Amino acid sequence: MSQTCTLRLNSSPADLDQAAALLRAGALVAFPTETVYGLGGDARQGEAVAAIYTAKGRPSFNPLIAHVADIETAQKLVEWSDIAEKLARAFWPGPLTMVLPLRAGHGVSGLVTAGLSTLAVRVPAHPTAQQLLHRVGGPVAAPSANPSGRISPTTAEHVMAGLKGRIAAVVDDGACGVGVESTIVGIDADQVVLLRPGGLAVEEIETLLGQPILTRDAKAKLTAPGQMLSHYAPNASVRLNAETAKDGELFLGFGAYDGDLNLSPNGDLAEAAANLFDYLHQLDARHLPIAVAPIPELGLGLAINDRLRRAAAPRD
Repeated sequence: MSQTCTLRLNSSPADLDQAAALLRAGALVAFPTETVYGLGGDARQGEAVAAIYTAKGRPSFNPLIAHVADIETAQKLVEWSDIAEKLARAFWPGPLTMVLPLRAGHGVSGLVTAGLSTLAVRVPAHPTAQQLLHRVGGPVAAPSANPSGRISPTTAEHVMAGLKGRIAAVVDDGACGVGVESTIVGIDADQVVLLRPGGLAVEEIETLLGQPILTRDAKAKLTAPGQMLSHYAPNASVRLNAETAKDGELFLGFGAYDGDLNLSPNGDLAEAAANLFDYLHQLDARHLPIAVAPIPELGLGLAINDRLRRAAAPRD
């Protein structure tokens, strides 16, 4: 890949104007959302979307999320439903992605959907993402701004460490508040299926709907971003549900299980989610195997454990 100078922009109106102009011109720009930093490319431009795959080294069969500024823009891209309306009014802007059938005349590149007839779409809540998307005036495909399969970025420093020289710019607006990717659900008629746990707790969705949501068969074909088995992985090996570290291991703690770093000494899952990728980056930089303390399988713990299991999965 040819090298380029990666600009470091901020959230000022002038810099956001520049970032939007770069995106409209087909360049790649990383920007913060409330979940993680996304690597943005104009979803309507096939060459821009292809450049995302190239910059990340991402398999072309793994679809991307289209980020939009508001519900009205989403409705121009996908077939809307009563359930989609209910979820959108409750949780957008926010860390929820919905997978819905593409609408005729949507204009989105087929590379975004990886050839599927559905589109993953989200309205992020981060003020800087909102301002940037309004300036672009259309959908921006934006997977996490890191080399494919590696730890997701929650700061501009993480983005630069992985993608400097591969993308046009990064908009630096501090650390992400949620710290894990969005929850993804598929909507088919009156059914809602959990495709990926994330920054919105499943319990909140079920409370809104008044019923449990379905879960996806892990062996099914990929239908949404973030479903690959080995993903979010450090270079070092990862061992889960460890109460202590073995000789030569670093220990990522949680609650009473203290270690080299502790995701949340108080056992706060929201704090743990926000710290997860940053702490994995810090430990991975020390080039030693990583042991991780047990994390409860509830609330945001579902998303944290999902990311950790993928980080620990056997590598090809």
